Amino acid sequence: MNYETIAVKSLTPHLGAEITGVDLGSGVSDQQFSEIHKAWLEWSVLVFRDQDISREAHKAFAKRFGHLHVHPLQHNRDGDPEILTVKTTANSAYTAGDGWHTDVTCDEKPPLGSMLYITETPECGGGDTLFADMYLAYDLLSDTMKNMLASLVAVHDGALPYVGSYNVAPADGSNYPRNEHPVIVTHPQTAKKILYVNSGFTSHIKGLKKWESRAILDALFRHIDSTPRLVCRVEWQPGTLTFWDNRCTQHHAVWDYHPHSRYGERVSIVGADRPCS
Repeated sequence: MNYETIAVKSLTPHLGAEITGVDLGSGVSDQQFSEIHKAWLEWSVLVFRDQDISREAHKAFAKRFGHLHVHPLQHNRDGDPEILTVKTTANSAYTAGDGWHTDVTCDEKPPLGSMLYITETPECGGGDTLFADMYLAYDLLSDTMKNMLASLVAVHDGALPYVGSYNVAPADGSNYPRNEHPVIVTHPQTAKKILYVNSGFTSHIKGLKKWESRAILDALFRHIDSTPRLVCRVEWQPGTLTFWDNRCTQHHAVWDYHPHSRYGERVSIVGADRPCS
C-alpha cells in the first residue's frame, strides 16, 4: 500500500511493521489514523518507537479504534481500570504473557487489539515479545486438517491462566469469563481465515473425548510454537508502543532477564463482535 503521512517498514514479509512519522503524544490527524488503520490490517503488529505519551494520550489513541476493555484481573489491582500495568521485577513470581496466547479469549467478545507502551527495559537486554501470524498458521495446515477443524468449537476459560498460572482468585461471588469460540474463525475486516485456539485460554474442544481434544490441541499448539516462519520479534526500547491485532495473532513475552525489571502499561479495545467462522 502507498502511504502519504506515515512511513512503514516491515519486520517480516508477512507480519509486523515499524511506523515512523507519527507523534502519538500530540495526537494523530484523520488521514494519519486512516493510514495507521490500513497498515494495522495489513501487518497486524505495528511498532511505534521514540514515543512520549501520557496515559490519557495512550487511551485517546486506543479510543479511536473502539471502547476500552477492562481486564478480568483488574479487580485485584488499584488505579485506572482501563490501564493494565505490566510490571516484572526481581521479586515477581511470574511475568504476564510468558507463554503463547491471544489476549482474554475467555471473553464473549475478546479484545480486538491491544496497545502496550514500554517505558523501562532490562539493563541486560532481553524482554522481547514474539508475535505469531494466525492467518499463516491456518494457511499452512493441510486441507484435510482444515476441513476437520472447520466445524469444531473450543472452550476458552479465564480460570486456566488467572487461577492456574497466576493464582489470583476471582472477585467475591463471581467467576472468570468462560466462553466458546470456533476453532477456525474469519477476520471481520479482512475476511481471511484464522486458527483460533491458544495454549493460554483454550481448555478443550467440545464434543470430543478428553484424549481426542488434548491430542488435537497439543498438535495445534506445537504447530504454533515450533514454526519459526510464523513469528516476528519486537525488541523493546523505552518509549516503544506496539499495537497488535488480537484477532489474528498470538504473542509470547519472553522472560529472559531475571533479576532485572521491565515496566509498561497496556490498553486494549473491546471487540465489536463475537469470533465467528
